Amino acid sequence: MATSGPLFHAGWNRHWTGLQVVSDTNRTNRPQPRQKAFGELPWNAAAITRPLLAWYRRAGRDLPWRRSRDPYRIWISEVMLQQTQVERVRDYFQRFLARFPTVDDLAAAPEPDVLRAWEGLGYYRRARQLHAAAGQLVSRHGGIFPHTADELRQLPGIGRYTAAAIASIAFNQPEPIIEANSRRVLARLAGYDQPLARPRDEEPLWQLAAAVLPQRSAGRFNQALMDFGAIICTAAQPQCSACPLAGVCVAKQQQRVTEIPHLPAPRTIRRLRETAFILRQRGRLLVERRQPGEWWEGLWDFPRKLPTGIKIAGPRHQVGEVSYTVTHHQVSCRVTLSEVSARPRATRHQRWVR
Repeated sequence: MATSGPLFHAGWNRHWTGLQVVSDTNRTNRPQPRQKAFGELPWNAAAITRPLLAWYRRAGRDLPWRRSRDPYRIWISEVMLQQTQVERVRDYFQRFLARFPTVDDLAAAPEPDVLRAWEGLGYYRRARQLHAAAGQLVSRHGGIFPHTADELRQLPGIGRYTAAAIASIAFNQPEPIIEANSRRVLARLAGYDQPLARPRDEEPLWQLAAAVLPQRSAGRFNQALMDFGAIICTAAQPQCSACPLAGVCVAKQQQRVTEIPHLPAPRTIRRLRETAFILRQRGRLLVERRQPGEWWEGLWDFPRKLPTGIKIAGPRHQVGEVSYTVTHHQVSCRVTLSEVSARPRATRHQRWVR
């Protein structure tokens, strides 16, 4: 909730007590709790919202999902943008919408068609949850998106951030957002240097985001906050000299911009080697369906271990090697081709295909 006069004050003791919006006239001489994180911020909401919205009008990104307030388009884009960079999402978004232009089209499609349209974006669980949520939107809501974040969070794959993004951008509901860009902007503005290792560590920033959120332009403000973090207040080499908020930025005043936010160290990349076995018998190839708990669950792939009962005829040929990265793993995969003299009956997780 935005206010025009108050200063922001975070009361801290041994446990965080929450962000409080207080006005000068309400101050007393009573001892205040020890101020561990925000302290008293030298700005009010208008000092943030007005320059930020003005900057957004001039310099906001032109993204295809922003050209309407259609909740379906906003939802698809937000799910695609999870774990995927904006530039990569642009083309996929357009193709996906051409294939499934409405939530009814998405709900009616077979899951394999949805997964095929998702190929290349990775993290296929997102596509499955998208498909499941579309089914619920049609069966329970008549294809109409709920307007509130609480209702949206009841749908598969929609968490706190995604629900708030849809509610604020599509329906201008006063819902704050915290994601990588807005988290960085708000943490620097407030000089918030506490560790942000777990989702619950971000709660003070959610409260700060709510405190500065303008009621009448919540969606535009949230988009402005994200764009500002992507363009100006970047993780590396932030453009403080071009920042319209530099005068009220606590991290800038303390010369600690590169230290804030306090994020955990990147996870170590593990290097793995594996072999994909292309097994051919009379023109048919054996594929296996990935099982629960495996990468790419539910998708079909060449076996990574020789199945029981397979008899190889002749030499095994190496046909290439591919490398890919998935969930903090760098995988080198050797691809081999072998002729099979006898084709055992496929299990329910296997198929011989042409």
